[in-house]
Amino acid sequence: MSMAQSPTISIPRKKTDDVDWTGPIRTVIAQSYGESPDNYASECAALQRCRQDAVKGAGSDATARDLLYKYFGQLELLELRFSEIRVQFSWHDAFTTKVTTQTSLAFEKASIIFQLASTHSSIAISQNRADPEGLKRAFNYFKTTAGILIYLNDNFIHSPSTDLSKEVLKFLTNIMLAQATEVFFEKLVDEKKGAMIVSKVAAQAAYSYTGLTEEAKEFMGRGIFDRNWITLIQIKVKYFTALSHYHRSLADTAAGRHGDSLARLNVAERLAKEAHRLGRNFNSDFVSTYSPTLPPDAGISILDLTKSLQILLGEKREEASRDNDLIYEAVVPPEATLPVIDKLAVAQPIPIQEVYGNPEVQKVIGPDMFARLIPLSVHESASVYSEQKAKLARAEVEKVEIADSEALSGLESLGLPAGLRKWKEIATAGQDGSEDSGIPPEVGSWATEVRDGGGQPGIEKAFASLEALKHEVDEELNAISKELETESRDCEAMRVKYDALWGQEPSAGLTRSLRQDLKSYRDTFNVASASVAQVVQLWQSVQPGLAILLSGNDGLEGFLAPASSDAQAAEQPSLLDMAEGPAGGDAAMQKEISRKVDDIEERIGRINKIKRERGQVLKDLKEKIQTDDVSHLLLLNRRSPNLEPGLFAVELQKFQPYQQRIEVTIQAQATVIDEINTLYKSLTTTRGAREWLKKAEGKEKRRGEAIARLAHAKKGWAQVRDTLEQGTQFYRDLGEMAAGLRRQATSFVAARVAERGRFVAKAKTERQKKSGFTSSQAPPPLPPNNPTTGVENQFSLMNLDSTMKRSFPPLPPPPPPGGTYQATAATSPSSLDPYARLVENPGLSSQGSLGTTASSPYSTQPSVPLTRSPPPSPPPSHPYYG
Repeated sequence: MSMAQSPTISIPRKKTDDVDWTGPIRTVIAQSYGESPDNYASECAALQRCRQDAVKGAGSDATARDLLYKYFGQLELLELRFSEIRVQFSWHDAFTTKVTTQTSLAFEKASIIFQLASTHSSIAISQNRADPEGLKRAFNYFKTTAGILIYLNDNFIHSPSTDLSKEVLKFLTNIMLAQATEVFFEKLVDEKKGAMIVSKVAAQAAYSYTGLTEEAKEFMGRGIFDRNWITLIQIKVKYFTALSHYHRSLADTAAGRHGDSLARLNVAERLAKEAHRLGRNFNSDFVSTYSPTLPPDAGISILDLTKSLQILLGEKREEASRDNDLIYEAVVPPEATLPVIDKLAVAQPIPIQEVYGNPEVQKVIGPDMFARLIPLSVHESASVYSEQKAKLARAEVEKVEIADSEALSGLESLGLPAGLRKWKEIATAGQDGSEDSGIPPEVGSWATEVRDGGGQPGIEKAFASLEALKHEVDEELNAISKELETESRDCEAMRVKYDALWGQEPSAGLTRSLRQDLKSYRDTFNVASASVAQVVQLWQSVQPGLAILLSGNDGLEGFLAPASSDAQAAEQPSLLDMAEGPAGGDAAMQKEISRKVDDIEERIGRINKIKRERGQVLKDLKEKIQTDDVSHLLLLNRRSPNLEPGLFAVELQKFQPYQQRIEVTIQAQATVIDEINTLYKSLTTTRGAREWLKKAEGKEKRRGEAIARLAHAKKGWAQVRDTLEQGTQFYRDLGEMAAGLRRQATSFVAARVAERGRFVAKAKTERQKKSGFTSSQAPPPLPPNNPTTGVENQFSLMNLDSTMKRSFPPLPPPPPPGGTYQATAATSPSSLDPYARLVENPGLSSQGSLGTTASSPYSTQPSVPLTRSPPPSPPPSHPYYG
C-alpha cells in the first residue's frame, strides 16, 4: 500500500533575552585566579558571540543544531572553572511564554538543552520520508530528541518553568518515541516486510498514541499544549489501530484463518471510518499559523491518509466477505474474542552522551575557549601525573640502555663482528684471493699526499733554504760580537795609554744589555741548531720507507705482496701470505666455515635491526609522553574526590603498548645472542680451522707491520715538512732580530768612537799642561786617522755614513763624555709569528731595561737606558727524536 507522509509534531523553541557574560567572568578571574581579566578579553568576546549565535537568529536546521552543540559544550567546560559565577539569564516559556529569570548556570544549560531538543524534532519532521535516507534521519532525530528530553528530565530537578517540568518533559518524550515508532512502521511498509511484524509495530504505535491521549487529559484546561496536538494524537490512535488489524488480517489470511481475517477487516474498516471523520474535523479547523509546530499541510495530509485507508479497507472487507461466502464458509468470530495483537517496541531513545560522544560533534564544539585558565589544583595534580610519566620514561630508558649494553658486550666477548674477517679469509683462500691483496686505499692516499706535497725533493729544498738562513743568522751574530769586542779593546787600549787622564767610561757596563741580547740570541741559535740536527736524523730514518711509498703501484704491490711458496714463507715470513687454501684443499671445510660465517653475520644484522627498532619505539614513547596532557580530564573531574590515583592509572595504560614492544625486542635480542654464541662456538671447533686461523693472524700481523712502516714514513715526512716550515720562519724572525741588534751595536760603536776622539784630545791637552805648556800655547793637533788602528779601521770599513744614509734613519747625537747610550731594539717577531710560541726559550728574559744608570762626572745630558727584545725560541724537539 502506497502511503502519504503523515504529519508529525515538533517541540516549540524557547526565547531569551541578551546576557552579559563579560562582566561576571572578569570578576571571577580577578578574584579567584589572581590574573588580569584583560588577558582573557578575546575569550569573553568569543563566548558572548557563541551564545548570541546559538539562541538568536538561528533557525531549526543543522546549522542551528551545531551552534547549540558548541554553546552547550562550552557551558559544560565553563562550569568547571566558574562554578560560582552568577549571571542574569532570562528565558521565555516555550508554551506559556512566561519569562523566568535566574542566575544559575544550570538554568542556562537546561534551557539550551531544551532548545537542542526542539531543533532535533524540527529537523526530524522536515525530512522527506519518501526517501529511504530521509526516513532513516527522521527515525534517528526523533530518538535523539527523546534522549535529550530524558537527560533534561533526570538532571534538572527543580523546574522554574512549565516547559521544563517533569510531566511536560515526559509527555514530549513519549510523543517523540511514538512518532519514531510511526516512522519505523513506514519503513517496514516501504520495504514490504512481513504482515505479522508490520501489525506488531502498528499496534505499538497505536498503544503509544493511546497513552498520550490519557496523559493529555491531565493538561486539559491548562492551555499548555496546542489543541491540534491532541486531535492529531486521537486520529492516530484510530488510524494505527486500524492498520494493525489490517496487517494482522493479511497474516491470518496467509495462515488460513479466514474467519479471523474477515473479523479484523470489519474492525479495521470501522476504526478507519472514525479516523476519517476526525480527520475531516481536524482539516476544517486546522490553521497552520496557529500551529507552527505542525507541518503546514498537516490537515490535508491526515485527511488523505485516513480516506485512503477507509477506501482500501472497504474494498478488502468486501473481497474477503465474498470469498468467505463462496469458498471458505468460515465462522466470523466476534471482535471481543479475537486474539490481542502483540506489540513490538522498536524506538529506543538515544542518550545525549552518545550524541556528544560523536567525533563530529566534538569537532563542532572545538577547543575550550578558556583553556589557558587552569585552576591551581589542576596544575598540582598535573604535576603529579607528569612525575609518574617521567618515572615510567626513565625506567624504559634504563631498560633500553641495559639491553644495548648487553648486546654490545655479548658481541665483543666473542670478538665480533671484526673477528669474522679472518674466518672469511679462510673460507675464500685459494679461490678469489685474499681480502688483503692489493694496495689498501689509505696507503694510496698517503702516496698521493706525499707526492703532491713535493716528496723528497721538496724536503731537500726546504733543508737547503733552512741552512742558508741559518748561515746568515750565524754570520750576523758573529759580526755583532766582533764589533763589540773591537770597541771594548780600543777603549781599554786608550785607558792604558793615558792612564788617569783617560775619562771615557768602560764599555762593559754600557754594553751589558747588548751582550745579554747577543748571548740570548746565540743560545737560541745553538738550541735551534740541535733541533735541526734531530730533524735531519728523523729525515734520514724515514727516507727508505718514503722511497717505497713513492715507488708507484708496482713498487707498493711488490713491497706488500708475499712470497707464494711455503719455502719462502718458512725462510722469510711474508707480510701477506694468504694465497694458500686449507691443508689438502679441504673445500668442504671452507664451505662449512662460509655457511657459519654467513649465519653469524645474518644474526648480527638482526641484532642491529632489533636495536634500531627498540630505539625508535623509545623515541615514540618519549614523544607520546611529552604530548600527553590530562589537564582537561582533571578539570572535568575536579569535583570527584580521590579520583586522581585511578585516573592516573588508567591514563598510564596508554603507554603499555610501547612498553610491551620494548620488552619483546629485549627477549628477541637475548634469543639471537644465544644463537650467535652457539654458532661461533661451532665455527671455532671446525676441523682444521684453528691452524688456519693462526696462520691468517700471522699473515695479518706481517701485513700490518708493513703498512705501519709506510704509515711511519708518511707521518715522519709530514712532521719533517711541518718542522722545516716552522724552522724557516724561526730563522727569518731570528735574522730580523739579529739585524736590529747589529744596528744597535753599530750605532753604539760609532758614538763611542766619536766620544773617544774628544777624550783623546782632552787627555793630550792635560798631559801637555802637566809637561809645561802654557795656556797661550795652542793644543797640538789630533793625531791623523791610522787605518791600522782597530776602532778607526772598523769604522772606516763599515762605511757607516753611507750605509746609514741609505738604509737607516740618522744616528742620534753622541752622548756626552761618560754618558750612557740606549738603542731601541727591533720589534720582536714573537708577537707576530704564529710559530714563535713553538720555538720560545723559557729560560731567557723578555722584558726590562738592562742599560746602565751610572753617569760620568762629565755628563751634561741625561742618559738613555738601553732596551732589548727577546729572541725567538727554536722549534721544539720532535717526539720521534726526543
